[in-house]
Amino acid sequence: MFTGIVEELGEVVDITEHAESSVLRIRGPLVTGDAGHGDSIAVNGVCLTLTAWGDGEFSTDVMAETLRASAVGDLRLGSPVNLERALRSDGRFGGHVVQGHVDTTTEVVSREPGDRWEAVTFALPRSIARYVVHKGSITLDGVSLTVSALSDQTFAVSLIPTTLELTTLGRRAVGDRVNVEVDVLAKYVERLLSRGASDV
Repeated sequence: MFTGIVEELGEVVDITEHAESSVLRIRGPLVTGDAGHGDSIAVNGVCLTLTAWGDGEFSTDVMAETLRASAVGDLRLGSPVNLERALRSDGRFGGHVVQGHVDTTTEVVSREPGDRWEAVTFALPRSIARYVVHKGSITLDGVSLTVSALSDQTFAVSLIPTTLELTTLGRRAVGDRVNVEVDVLAKYVERLLSRGASDV
């Protein structure tokens, strides 16, 4: 489990493509500092398993389903990536419950600069619209954010200077794809209500 608080802005240093999978090698000195085999690291919000590491870099396998369902397949050599290690049981819970299971992707629709912040608007995919609420939590490229505006077709988040500087969201241009994970609590509530009280 993750919290959506990005620890480090890493960089893709190698991509090996196979018929239905890829192997990424990513530079991330901080997240590999205490790494162990099989550890989970969120890469742009996608929970991936560390398979090898050394010299401040780590490798991870990316299966066909992950390439299909997320924007990981868009990564190229030199691409910056948001990195977060799985939450320790004694760690601070600074964001919200993030599983690293991407629900869909969306695109940047517009960016509106403020004095020191920026409002970024994204398309609202129909598949997740029922889970997105004004002032609710949402994860974009692994970053825990609050929905600041919502319409039938779009939603917006406000990015503070730290987020603009230290995550990929500060670099995303109009038309760029980002990974989206909605608040899992909303999905649990929906499931419980759909089953009915008699099944509880």
